[in-house]
Amino acid sequence: MPAKPTAAQRRRAALRAALDSQLAALGLPPYAGPDRPSLVLSACADAVLRARAAGREPERAAVRAAVRGTLAELAERAPGHSLEVRVPPYGAVQVVEGPRHTRGTPPGVVETDPLTWLALAVGETTWSAQAAAGTLSASGVRADLSWLLPLWPPTSHPAGPGPDDQALS
Repeated sequence: MPAKPTAAQRRRAALRAALDSQLAALGLPPYAGPDRPSLVLSACADAVLRARAAGREPERAAVRAAVRGTLAELAERAPGHSLEVRVPPYGAVQVVEGPRHTRGTPPGVVETDPLTWLALAVGETTWSAQAAAGTLSASGVRADLSWLLPLWPPTSHPAGPGPDDQALS
């Protein structure tokens, strides 16, 4: 009897399926790049932003997978409990070392919408630009995440890789 897939394997499979679904909705071939989680996650976030840039509604499953994956990546890079990053309705993580709280809202909170969060995560926009535009709210002394973003170097395209880029080949 085959072993039951682990939670991590199920998350990776869901991310890959969401990426391929978003690419199909854009009329692009399925992702054929390296199967490393960070590359698939980055490609999924790029595909969601590419859909937005094309004036299309991004696939909900792709947005969910990309937001949850990028929040998990942020939590891995900046472990801690002094700042809560909220991206409703898809998720929230506590990050950044500092005073630990035990109840209620942490000392710092960042909240933004899913597409703004993904644009920040992939480097399509900057923290200061979004703070000035009012598309994110940040409170607390540790609430500036500009030192952690983008999570990966920005792509060569403003809305992510195209069909001729190596990431999708």
